[in-house]
Amino acid sequence: MEPLVEVNVTRLGLDGSTNTYVVILREKGGERILPIWIGQPEAESILLEINQVRKERPLTHDLCKSLIVGLGATLQRVNITRVENRTYFAELHLVRDGQRYQVDARPSDSIAIALRTVSPIYATESLLIDPPDEDDGDDEEETVIPPAELSRSTEEMSAEQLKQYLASLRPEDFGKFNP
Repeated sequence: MEPLVEVNVTRLGLDGSTNTYVVILREKGGERILPIWIGQPEAESILLEINQVRKERPLTHDLCKSLIVGLGATLQRVNITRVENRTYFAELHLVRDGQRYQVDARPSDSIAIALRTVSPIYATESLLIDPPDEDDGDDEEETVIPPAELSRSTEEMSAEQLKQYLASLRPEDFGKFNP
C-alpha cells in the first residue's frame, strides 16, 4: 500500500479556463499540494464550513455528519487514494462499536464531511506535487493546458502525466473564489 500524507484544505479557487472550482490541499508541515477540481455545490459547502456559516436547515454534508453521529459512529479519517480517467477517488473510514467501515466517496464530499467532523484528511503520496514557483526567474511564458483539453488528448492519464500537468499550474491559474 502506498504511503499516505496528512493534508489540510488551504484554498478554494476558480479555474478560469474551465469555470470549475478547485480545492487546494497542502501536506501538513510541508509544501506539496494536491489540487482537485470539484463542483459548485461542494465548493460552497466547503466554504460555508471553513467560514463557520450555519444555515437554517441542514445541507447534505451536515446531514451526513448527523447520520454518522446519530448511528454512533465516528469518522476516523478520509483517504484520497487515486485518480483514474481524471476522476479522483476517496474513502471515508468510519468506526462504530469497534468495527471499522470503509465507504467509497468523492473527495469533494469527503472533504466537506471531514471539515464538519474535524477529522483528518490524507492523500496518497504520489498524488502530491511541488507547488509551482511564483517567480522562477524564467522570462518564458508558461503554457497551461486546461483540464478540458486533457479530455480531448487522452482517455486515461497515468499518474506521472497528471503529476506533470499539475506541476505546470501556477497559483494565478486558479483565480480567486468569490462566494
